[in-house]
Amino acid sequence: MDKLEIIYKKLYRAFGPQHWWPGDTPFEVAVGAILTQNTNWGNVEKAIGNLKSARALTARKIHEMPVNELARLIRPAGYFNVKAKRLKAFIDFLMNGYNGSMEKMRKEDMQTLRERLLSVNGIGSETADSILLYALDKPVFVIDAYTKRVLSRHDIMEHHRSYDDFQGIFHSSLKLDLKLFNEYHALFVRVGKTFCRPRPECEKCPLSIFLPPAAQALRARAD
Repeated sequence: MDKLEIIYKKLYRAFGPQHWWPGDTPFEVAVGAILTQNTNWGNVEKAIGNLKSARALTARKIHEMPVNELARLIRPAGYFNVKAKRLKAFIDFLMNGYNGSMEKMRKEDMQTLRERLLSVNGIGSETADSILLYALDKPVFVIDAYTKRVLSRHDIMEHHRSYDDFQGIFHSSLKLDLKLFNEYHALFVRVGKTFCRPRPECEKCPLSIFLPPAAQALRARAD
């Protein structure tokens, strides 16, 4: 069995299903993917709550809204002026290319759509892939800081390698399965927040057996 499959099974056994990504609609998920850049999810929930309270969580309402008004509503997400412009750019893309319909966007070929998303101001690989996977049900693996940290600490890939390099090992080693990619990425987030922190807590981590020998020896001496 591939090492990545074993890691998945251990994480799933330890944490169970994560029910990620939170959001009532594909559009809300896409908005959340843009707002979550450089902030925590709690702040994003507050910003989305403001949009809902203002009855503005639709493509058309945001498209028609002045950017300063949008910035005010999403202020809890941080970097609100920058994110308002990025969200506006995505909405323009959605309105002009798909008449504001996430369902129309979903029907597009995944690779073509990914390239188009990456051309939108403020949307990088992680955000584009989060929209593809969680909002549009496309089987693409999302790489984030948690994933890179966990894999590099367990000798699977060096931390400095590119986003595409990290993504490539999932696409080449695992079947391109929507449910698997959805759950696996969420489990990386969970183990990253729980154990594989900047100062790791390896003792109770379900992945401790994958630590490289040098790290295991260091941990043994500390014990």
